[in-house]
Amino acid sequence: MHFSLFTLAALAATALALPSINHVLHEKRDRLPPGWEYHEKLAPTKVLPMKIALTQSNLDKADEFLMDVSSPASSNYGKHWTHRDIANKFAPSAETVDTVKTWLTSAGIAPERISRSQSLGWLKFDATVAEAENLLKTEYHLYKHSTGKPHVSCSEYRIPEHLAPHVDFITPTVHFDAKVPQAVAKPVEKRAPTSTAAVGRPVQTKAALGIGAPTSGSLPKKGATLGRQTIIDELKAELQNCNRFITPNCLRALYLFPPGATANPENSYGIVEYTPQAYLQADLDLFFANFSKNQVQRTPTLNSINGGVVQTNQQGFQFNGESDLDLEYAMTLINPQKTTLYQVGDEVQGASFNDFLDALDGSYCAGDDPVQDASYPNPNGGFPGPKNCGGFAATKVISTSYGYNEADLTAAYERRQCMEYMKLGLAGTSFLFSSGDFGVAGNGGRCIDPETKQYNDGSSGIFNPGFPGGCPYITSIGATQIQPNASVTAPEKACETVIFSGGGFSNVFPLPGYQAGAVKSFFTNFPPPYGADRFNNSQATRGFPDISANGANYVVAVNGRFSLVYGTSASSPTVGAILTLVNEERLYAGKSTLGFVNPFLSANPEVFNDITLGANPGCGTAGFQAVPGWDPATGLGTPNFPKLMDAAMRLP
Repeated sequence: MHFSLFTLAALAATALALPSINHVLHEKRDRLPPGWEYHEKLAPTKVLPMKIALTQSNLDKADEFLMDVSSPASSNYGKHWTHRDIANKFAPSAETVDTVKTWLTSAGIAPERISRSQSLGWLKFDATVAEAENLLKTEYHLYKHSTGKPHVSCSEYRIPEHLAPHVDFITPTVHFDAKVPQAVAKPVEKRAPTSTAAVGRPVQTKAALGIGAPTSGSLPKKGATLGRQTIIDELKAELQNCNRFITPNCLRALYLFPPGATANPENSYGIVEYTPQAYLQADLDLFFANFSKNQVQRTPTLNSINGGVVQTNQQGFQFNGESDLDLEYAMTLINPQKTTLYQVGDEVQGASFNDFLDALDGSYCAGDDPVQDASYPNPNGGFPGPKNCGGFAATKVISTSYGYNEADLTAAYERRQCMEYMKLGLAGTSFLFSSGDFGVAGNGGRCIDPETKQYNDGSSGIFNPGFPGGCPYITSIGATQIQPNASVTAPEKACETVIFSGGGFSNVFPLPGYQAGAVKSFFTNFPPPYGADRFNNSQATRGFPDISANGANYVVAVNGRFSLVYGTSASSPTVGAILTLVNEERLYAGKSTLGFVNPFLSANPEVFNDITLGANPGCGTAGFQAVPGWDPATGLGTPNFPKLMDAAMRLP
């Protein structure tokens, strides 16, 4: 083709006039997760399944929307949204979709290669390595794990500056998504979607999977095994021995709530378990025979998610203790109301919290991070898939007795999940999580070395707050205990037997408005004797727990015998049962269920038994003291059921 000098000059002038595209760093991985090493440069012709997470709309108004249906002062209290309304409200804007698509097509990705997820929040396309490298100004490499598992990743990537407000993150990039067998990595240490936690700690591959593994630090703690005669003697003087043996009637006496009497069909209570954790029917029957006779041979309503199975191949406290505890108390305390069991994950892969949320909300599904969440069909055997995306109804109250350290996961991953709890709160579900069992330390008593940002032995270092406890859209439940030799009517203290109530301040989530007054009062009247070198003392971040319940000396039938069990794993299902009883009365009065309860609880501190004794030590310190009002050891205190019910029934 022939060009004149004039044409060439004109083209050159046009090129010079076009604005240059400034690419900015979007995500970066500082180092490889443990167990991985560089293998080779990836061939340019290899094809990668690219996914772009689009920024959602109206997230800046999310808190306002939730408070509108959750604040006692709102005229719209209890007017919960439909899931369709929620999905539409937060779908990425047309501007976001068009801007990202224009970028892709201008880079040579034909429109017919680009698809949008059913959830509306993701764009997906296949690209060669050469195309992806050009698009993201990066290089892709193949890495191998010590187990032999391969993984494709880059160390950082860049996108045009004008795209930054429209893109949350892109996969595959800095995240590690190769499946690593659970036996290889400790479940609460496997790492996640971006590369660095809020405290600067490098995150590890698959941190979210394996939450139900028998070594998980969030499982309950076993105490003494009790002989049958001990149980018989205890039952004869049940309430006199509550300081040594907690039973359902002890909890009723502590918090003044009655046995359940009705089963409104609109009411529901769900317990979440993660395989391989599973209950044994014989254990339930042994417990019921002693504490709730008409429930013998009663089973929970099973919702099997992603091949979730009540397995019996592996037995022992580390496999059955959690589920037995949760179900024995939940089912007994709300009887005759039924209890739903969400059993999540197959025996091969396990599951993450996101895998459970996917089953409740199909619009959430496409955004899972393959680094931390399960992949189905399972390439390593187990559940053949497809992944459960939607199709399962959320119960009115959901209790989960599992948790991570906030430093296990990346802030982006945690924020995304937290917003999902917000959306389900909008739909009317109360989400409860245990706050942890190691005081201000994380699971396993681990703290964070201030220099390396790695976990240490817990004798010093930075406090290690839990997740999702720091998410302002869940209700975090701490633990108390009856004081030694005290009666069931005496004031409780922060739990200091076997476990310490988890609590502290988030490094990720800002202070929610409903909690601002309580946190300000705590710092003003009872300033902790630690500085910013120990915890986030900015007074601008979320504090937890919200409230507490007894978490020591629970009598639980496990593997055919009674044992004493300890942990916020016990506290959470107890509070969930109490809220379910409140919902029962509201429904019969023609009212809505409570939904997201934190604004209501914070506005009515008088409905709690204030805990002013004990502390939650960790990291070589005494932790935080239980003091008058809210504190990061026991929250607002323990429920006083008559007062709680009266306040709830005054709501619209």
